[in-house]
Amino acid sequence: MEHIKIPHQQELKFKDKTIYIEGPVSSAELRELTMHEHLVAFREPEEQQKALIEITDLPEGRIIIARNENIVVGYVTFHYADELERWSKGNMEDLIELGAIEVAFPYRSYGLGKKMIQHAFFENQMENYIVFTTEYYWHWDLKGSGLSVWDYRKMMERLMESAGMTWYATDDPEICSHPANCLMVRIGKNVPMSSEEKFDKVRFQRRFMY
Repeated sequence: MEHIKIPHQQELKFKDKTIYIEGPVSSAELRELTMHEHLVAFREPEEQQKALIEITDLPEGRIIIARNENIVVGYVTFHYADELERWSKGNMEDLIELGAIEVAFPYRSYGLGKKMIQHAFFENQMENYIVFTTEYYWHWDLKGSGLSVWDYRKMMERLMESAGMTWYATDDPEICSHPANCLMVRIGKNVPMSSEEKFDKVRFQRRFMY
């Protein structure tokens, strides 16, 4: 499957700051930048930068970043699901995971998460894919945000809905392990019905629920 990537850039003004939303970025571009010291949700900034560079080198991999000068202050990743997860079991070339989204704490009041996710769908370049994301409450920064688990869930739903993603049911054990967890999905307008049917079989693997 050919993965079409159309890089572009948006410039945003926030008082004394100019922030650029750009991507999909290349590995060469990422190597020239520095990760903000507060991007520590998944690993240390330097290690996270290495992980992002690896994703950019994947045929399907996409990284959207928010940048202040030469500092990456936020990012969103898109890639195939890990081969150990159920979402890879259908061997679907047109099933892409929105894997991670992170914004450095000092920049969380600017709406950058929403801007980056919307940016990824520029010029209909994601219309050939089913894009999904799995939201687990144990990944959420409840302490830093000051939100309850349910308010954080609402915030994440609004964030994903801004790019046309909606809640989908599943019998996945991890998602079902807590009522705040959820699966959000956007089906591109060019996705064939055969792919939707395959995805349904991935979502529900206990036959009595399908």
